[in-house]
Amino acid sequence: MSSLVRPRDNRWIAGVCSGLARRFGMPPNMVRLIFVLSCLLPGPQFVIYLILWVLMPDESKARNYG
Repeated sequence: MSSLVRPRDNRWIAGVCSGLARRFGMPPNMVRLIFVLSCLLPGPQFVIYLILWVLMPDESKARNYG
């Protein structure tokens, strides 16, 4: 498994779903679909997405530090 970063390619909004998909070896569109379907349920999905957006480093910045 790779590290948890927001990739520069294949991102739609912030790259959170694409980064999670890369980390867990899933297709990015499946993670996006799971996220959209989870939004139909009550819960803090958008808050978690925003937190991950802030906490997950951008791929280009992570390369500079690692």
